[in-house]
Amino acid sequence: MNRRDQLRSLLDVHDPASPLEAEHLAEMRALCDVDGDPFARDHWHPGHFTASAFLLSPDRSQVLLIFHGKLHRWLQPGGHVDPEDVSILAAAAREVAEETGITDAEAFRGGLFDVDVHVIPARKGDPEHRHFDARFLFQANSLDFAAGSDAKDARWVPLDQVREAESDASVMRAIAKIKAMVG
Repeated sequence: MNRRDQLRSLLDVHDPASPLEAEHLAEMRALCDVDGDPFARDHWHPGHFTASAFLLSPDRSQVLLIFHGKLHRWLQPGGHVDPEDVSILAAAAREVAEETGITDAEAFRGGLFDVDVHVIPARKGDPEHRHFDARFLFQANSLDFAAGSDAKDARWVPLDQVREAESDASVMRAIAKIKAMVG
């Protein structure tokens, strides 16, 4: 099964937790049907798929956030889907490894955890476009990490201490979902 069909299968069984997430889900389903390669980072209109992961600590009380160098916010690890990524889940796992050094995290409860569509501002020759982010929930086996790649810093943050002022509303929506699952 190709990546597009794999993602379509994940989207078909994903249960959105809010009207906003339902809108994002519909937009992602529509992107699956466009011409061209919606996984390619130069698929500008309307944008392209990305993959990310919310990474829980071994005891599920904290989430590992990175300070994104380009966006200047505390976010979950994630980014573009590379041509060699066999699936969107593989892309999320690779991004976790690149941005945190954690290579043995395990998908928590499988399937998509969340979907989000957000605008990326124009920069360095890239036009403004949207990222259609497939988000997964992973659990780390230890607290050891090393910030790398696009991450200027990384830190474990207790779930009840994640603040929208430092991250964004989509992260807060995901944190609420995590608290409901593990709390």
